[in-house]
Amino acid sequence: MAVLSVRGWATGAGAVVVLVATGAWVMWPAAGVDTRLWGEVRPVIEARLAAESKGSGYGETVPELRARWFCRVEALELDARDGLVRAGVNTLCVEYGVHDRTLVECGGSRYPQVVRLEREADGGYRVVSREEPPDGAGYAEWTKAHFGLVAEYAAEDTMSSDALETEARTYFGLPADAAVGDC
Repeated sequence: MAVLSVRGWATGAGAVVVLVATGAWVMWPAAGVDTRLWGEVRPVIEARLAAESKGSGYGETVPELRARWFCRVEALELDARDGLVRAGVNTLCVEYGVHDRTLVECGGSRYPQVVRLEREADGGYRVVSREEPPDGAGYAEWTKAHFGLVAEYAAEDTMSSDALETEARTYFGLPADAAVGDC
């Protein structure tokens, strides 16, 4: 009977260790990011992505949709040295337009990137380079070569478009509960 109690205790303790380790792994990318620096570079990265996406979507070919790209990034890794920042990020860009008071989603993409930024004389940052994985073959190898182990796995996480939908509704002057349809 005493052996059974010890086994039960060991199994329970093992389960707790697994749960704690899993929680730490999930929280690790956010915990290792300098929030002040991230607050400075995130809007610069998002603006650059939206600007570079312009002209690449179907919605922009239909003027009455007034389509526009909205982008969001999540930090996977962030390193600053000597005025240079290397940001490993997950990106989500979605092209939204409006039709009959309905928000319409016309296209989008999600993938990890490595963005390098440089501090400017005014204290702000500017993007100096961006790298993204190739489509298809080579995607996994690129991700493994460009990210640490934890960030490599986090790069596969899904990203919610809720914040982008909210931003798009505001931009187009739609109510907060406006439906989202296809382009």
